Amino acid sequence: MVKCMGALQALSLVLLTSLAMSAPSGYRLALTHVDSKGGLSKTELMRRAAHRSRLRALSGYDATSPRLHSVQVEYLMELAIGKPPVPFVALADTGSDLTWTQCQPCKLCFPQDTPVYDPSASSTFSPLPCSSATCLPIWSRNCTPSSLCRYRYAYGDGAYSAGILGTETLTLGSSSAPVSVGGVAFGCGTENGGDSLNSTGTVGLGRGTLSLMAQLGVGKFSYCLTDFFNSTLDSPFLLGTLAELAPGLGVVQSTPLMQSPQNPSRYFVSLQGISLGDVRLPIPNGTFDLSTDGTGGMIVDSGTTFTILAESGFREVVDHVAQVLGQPPVNASSLESPCFPAPAGEPFLPDLVLHFAGGADMRLHRDNYMSYNQEDSSLCLNIAGTTPESTSVLGNFQQQNIQMLFDMTVGQLSFRPTDCSML
Repeated sequence: MVKCMGALQALSLVLLTSLAMSAPSGYRLALTHVDSKGGLSKTELMRRAAHRSRLRALSGYDATSPRLHSVQVEYLMELAIGKPPVPFVALADTGSDLTWTQCQPCKLCFPQDTPVYDPSASSTFSPLPCSSATCLPIWSRNCTPSSLCRYRYAYGDGAYSAGILGTETLTLGSSSAPVSVGGVAFGCGTENGGDSLNSTGTVGLGRGTLSLMAQLGVGKFSYCLTDFFNSTLDSPFLLGTLAELAPGLGVVQSTPLMQSPQNPSRYFVSLQGISLGDVRLPIPNGTFDLSTDGTGGMIVDSGTTFTILAESGFREVVDHVAQVLGQPPVNASSLESPCFPAPAGEPFLPDLVLHFAGGADMRLHRDNYMSYNQEDSSLCLNIAGTTPESTSVLGNFQQQNIQMLFDMTVGQLSFRPTDCSML
């Protein structure tokens, strides 16, 4: 048995090492909004998105917490797993690394529309021993030579997945041009709980060694999120050599990507200030700085809907929007997204500009930070606040029709306004 497990470990390491050499250099996938099939009204879309953002914010951008953030995300990615391939509809998460799906035999699984993946029915599944280099130290405690790598991923909102780590073939891309990649390490989850959001698991798109990007051997990826309120439109997600900024509506802006030792999987950027129109808001210097203990800072996250700002910055944005509208917010004392009584006619609101390190300015037009609530005739600022020591988040509502390019080979985030429906 020891010799068998040693051979298995060697085989798995060879598969992981050779993956980047054997796989194509570029991939195109599609992101689908989690509510795309719900036929929901604009107001209901906003209500559900705000709820998910609230859970994600409350559950965990905390450097001292052993849990991951909430699994509440906004976009799904369709893949297939195994041979023969089984559909795998995954939550696309830039804030975590492990890719996992529900597996037979299911001890505890949430309902899903497609068949649950059965590793015994796949000719390409291989379990990993806990002595494998792929098995994280937190999972390989009390290892014996014959033990399999048993993982447990717990999220801050109570969701979790537990099972066996293995390698398998993933099929990426469209049905007309699928690409199969073997030897991808993933979690075969036989015990899973939480809100599935129409998925069968999660694709980890973070910066760690277990992330899909690291395993595919690609150093960059890009996405371009289409109009939030037209949730039937897919958003392009590009990996590797296909991840380039398309001709857009403005100049390319670039800012350094930072990394936190306490949160190595997340994509940090340095937000240095905010303007409303031509007015630079009087936000104290250092409000959004990343501290040496891992607190603070700002991450870019495709899974959080509303941008979340440290409280002092949030209060300045709310106050200045109120001045422009000539109306105080209804929920002035709350850190939740504030709403204002809608003035008569179409109110003018200047661009909100986020100033990042390196001189990169992200200019948000009104529809990228405000929305109209028909139920109570109010205008809502789609930005929320958080405590001063918590991490701020650049959410996906603010990223609509801005192509984002994460290039880890040069440690840089670049972006440009683009009609994402045309990519």
